[in-house]
Amino acid sequence: MSSSLDKLKALTSRLEEQLSQKETLPSTEEKPKSEAKTVPPSVPAKKKEKTETSTASDDVRQANIARVKELYEKLKIFEKSPDFDDIFIYKAMNLSGIGLKEEDFGEVREGKYIQIIAITYEPDKNGKKKAKNVSLGYFGKAETLDPALKNEIIEFVLRWRYEKAFQNLEHYKDLIARVETPKETLF
Repeated sequence: MSSSLDKLKALTSRLEEQLSQKETLPSTEEKPKSEAKTVPPSVPAKKKEKTETSTASDDVRQANIARVKELYEKLKIFEKSPDFDDIFIYKAMNLSGIGLKEEDFGEVREGKYIQIIAITYEPDKNGKKKAKNVSLGYFGKAETLDPALKNEIIEFVLRWRYEKAFQNLEHYKDLIARVETPKETLF
């Protein structure tokens, strides 16, 4: 699972770089280089870059969440979880019957049933947290699965994980913002 998270982070980074390059290319072409050197920027480069990256990642996130919602409806996840926002309460999401690891990515496991499994943690009778699997979608035997449907199922799980990664980033940004930075630091 950590390798999947690393892949998502790498993909996010590449998408943000590409989006920021697309946004900066037209403005670079319009201005001659000599003019760009003589005009001082109104905002420090570091802050401007951060804003552009933030905007680019916000755009990527909005596009991702829109596609998750589309797949949520198309795959009829709403039958098991009627409120779309509730699917992000789960701690993790996996597939049974289809590989998501690097070595077996997208491979259908013969003789298995295809399901989207959400994982939550609930206290048991002793108050100890225990993992609970919740089926969000059942798609039948692996051998009879339509390849287009298989891709949509995989895409749903990966995009859900991608949104969870965004939520985790947001959480840590908020925590870091709450930390007071001593005045004698240089940055």
